Amino acid sequence: MKAVVQRVKNAVLSVDGKTVSEIGKGFAVYFGVQSGDGKEKADVIAKKIANLRIFEDENGKMNLALKDVGGEILFISQFTLIADVSRGNRPSFSEAEEPEKAKEIYLYAADKLKENGAEVKLGVFGADMKIEQVNDGPVTIIYDI
Repeated sequence: MKAVVQRVKNAVLSVDGKTVSEIGKGFAVYFGVQSGDGKEKADVIAKKIANLRIFEDENGKMNLALKDVGGEILFISQFTLIADVSRGNRPSFSEAEEPEKAKEIYLYAADKLKENGAEVKLGVFGADMKIEQVNDGPVTIIYDI
């Protein structure tokens, strides 16, 4: 299971030219499920992301979490995070979880983020999504669990 967390000033996700989800300050989280990943890993990653302290406090130190700054999460499924690029120039996605199971884990992880106090807006699983985001920093954290 992998997640790329980017601190953003805002982000907008659209499908077929229509806005689906939009957030202000918070995280754009790209989430990929590897074959065999289960709910236990989703529990861990959701708790870590919801409590990730990468917003600056009054002293300029990364010390504040989403809940401290009223931030939101745009949670985006992205199987390409699971790409194997160790050989050749064409990525292999053979280690990505089957779509039905991956969607189940994606939605479960979104619910767990909410249970951990995060306000979450979703992408559209399996869709050709267009994402516009204004990165803040930039600050990017990668989880590989």
